[in-house]
Amino acid sequence: MTLNKDSKIYIAGHHGLVGSAIWKNLEQRGYTNLVGQSHKMLDLTDQNAVKQFFNVTRPDAVVLAAAFVGGIMANSLYRADFIMQNMKMQCNVIENAYKYGVKKLLFLGSTCIYPKNAPQPMREDCLLTSPLEYTNEEYAIAKIAGLKMCESYNLQYGTNYIAVMPTNLYGPNDNFHLENSHVMPAMMRKVYLAKLIHIGDWDALRSDMNKRPINPPNSLREVIGAGNVDGNSTKERMLKALAFYGIEDNRVTLWGDGSPLREFLWSEDMADASVHVLLNVDFKDIIGIDKYSSVCYGVKANGVVDRNNSEGRGGAIPSLGEIRNCHINVGTGKELSIRELANLVVQAVDFKGEIIWDVSKPNGTPRKLIDVEKLHRLGWTHKVEIEEGVKMLYEWYRERLK
Repeated sequence: MTLNKDSKIYIAGHHGLVGSAIWKNLEQRGYTNLVGQSHKMLDLTDQNAVKQFFNVTRPDAVVLAAAFVGGIMANSLYRADFIMQNMKMQCNVIENAYKYGVKKLLFLGSTCIYPKNAPQPMREDCLLTSPLEYTNEEYAIAKIAGLKMCESYNLQYGTNYIAVMPTNLYGPNDNFHLENSHVMPAMMRKVYLAKLIHIGDWDALRSDMNKRPINPPNSLREVIGAGNVDGNSTKERMLKALAFYGIEDNRVTLWGDGSPLREFLWSEDMADASVHVLLNVDFKDIIGIDKYSSVCYGVKANGVVDRNNSEGRGGAIPSLGEIRNCHINVGTGKELSIRELANLVVQAVDFKGEIIWDVSKPNGTPRKLIDVEKLHRLGWTHKVEIEEGVKMLYEWYRERLK
């Protein structure tokens, strides 16, 4: 299915790490009829609000890049939120995309969907073969449900919904908040703040804290009291709050022993891969069956789906056998240890202090390398290597503090 330059494309999460990069990538390709709604304008967990938005907007295509995300600490603190918020968003967007006749949908998941002890590198077909990593189980289950929704809608209704599973992402517009950011931006900010404390650059430190204040969890409030910690707080209160997150004078404490192996992908590379799939790949291409119908099921003249009309139905066709694992891994196919990543961050920030590994804290999954053979067959490979990307991220971060 072809999207032309005038096609209306709704990008859910267009202010986020990947969504903003996808928006930029589409604009650079000449796609200018783009639609985005901030969280304040449209709460994707609100079923009625999402239904009204689709009823009014009627997009031709949807990119579902919005999600409730975070690292190990956030996943541990907000387990119910991670499964409920993500499930609500996915169900509301995918259901209304179908109801209002969206021609193409791209769902962004995560490689945390794979089992903790999956064979490496992880192929798409190792999904649901053994238990998940406990520390991010709720988020993984939500994303598995999302990709299965896409797969199931395609099989039952003949829709054209594609799910892509990116590896660990980093890049412009990343989340650097200490409470809920992913490993690389969290590590980078911690190292940067520890350096500022050591050199006594309180103006820069206050500027950083004002831009991204700390909303302390209950355990920290017991120590420093209620209320956010920002650049207007006292030095003593800021230092206590930062120490809670392992940030001290010329010293940073990181969780685990640094041994887990991780794969990282520059967010603008992920955006390019996403747009490549959106514009060039259909469900029939993934399952390798040309006769599979990608005609939208039972669409009325007004664009609303009639569930009682089975004309044009795709369907789980018995003669095709079992169709599953239709999602696409997106990554580099390369890995490094968290300790090696810390060294790259230390070099980029020019940090002369000490990194301490707290082995009493969880490491997370020992290894997470994905097989990207399917993606390569579909015509896309990454461009930015990790050594260059870490430097680029730090430059972006520092530039936004000026």
